[in-house]
Amino acid sequence: MPRHHQRGPNRNSGADASQRQLRVGELVRHALAEILSQGAVHDPALEGHIITVPEVRMSPDLKLATIYVMPLGGGGLDAVVAALNHNKKFLRGEIARRINLKFAPDIRFRVDERFDEAERIEKLLRTPAVQQDIAHDTHDESDEEE
Repeated sequence: MPRHHQRGPNRNSGADASQRQLRVGELVRHALAEILSQGAVHDPALEGHIITVPEVRMSPDLKLATIYVMPLGGGGLDAVVAALNHNKKFLRGEIARRINLKFAPDIRFRVDERFDEAERIEKLLRTPAVQQDIAHDTHDESDEEE
């Protein structure tokens, strides 16, 4: 029976990831969060930053981990991602030591843009035009109940 691989931009998203991808992604996320919280990476660009790791997406073959990071407060984003990418060989080795996989996945770091997107949506919802629509919809619903 042939295997069918989904192709497209969202093939590694959490919505269609296998249970195994999700589980291994969480293992990698926890291991990396522990490494960063212990201050094991000695890089001037990372010192003074608390880095959150909200998500790790694994490729279907578990050989590539895309790690989404965000420095607390959002400051120095580019410098932090560059420093993490510069130290990825060390980080990959540390992750491999902490989790039990047949192969240590290659890792790449990306900025987690969900916070920016959520803020953009919040701003849109607070605009006068949207507030007017919300008030209008609420008013219509109360008229229907009468």
